[in-house]
Amino acid sequence: MSDRIVSATRDIAAPADTIFELIADPARQPEWDGNDNLAIAAPGQRVHAVGDVFRMTTTQGKDRDNHIVEFEEGRRIAWKPSAVGEPQPGHLWRWELVPNDDGGTRVTHTYDWSQLTDEARFQRAQWTTSERLMGSIDRLATAAEGH
Repeated sequence: MSDRIVSATRDIAAPADTIFELIADPARQPEWDGNDNLAIAAPGQRVHAVGDVFRMTTTQGKDRDNHIVEFEEGRRIAWKPSAVGEPQPGHLWRWELVPNDDGGTRVTHTYDWSQLTDEARFQRAQWTTSERLMGSIDRLATAAEGH
């Protein structure tokens, strides 16, 4: 199952709170999505707690509900996507932020599909590599460091 959990880590020269705002506000996510999978999310869906759900439209025009399953303000956020009104198929996206002594932040992005049950999604899941996750971190860094 370890091949079904991929991650990437990088230090970003921006405070954790700045970076976290870009992640926790779904309307900002298409700016830094390295998978080019996210098209748009309505404003006003900023995540605040486990149990929150935000809706995102993919570049393929499909709406996805993203169920927050882990949340610590400024430090950790994770969600499980699903088709609107459908059960969650079991994959998870996680962001972890650890402030550095220099005012920057160590950012780890993880995609975990070890609990994915829909075999039709396996090929797409395998496509999500640590390099693609790093693409999101790199774009997130550009957005955060510009603030």
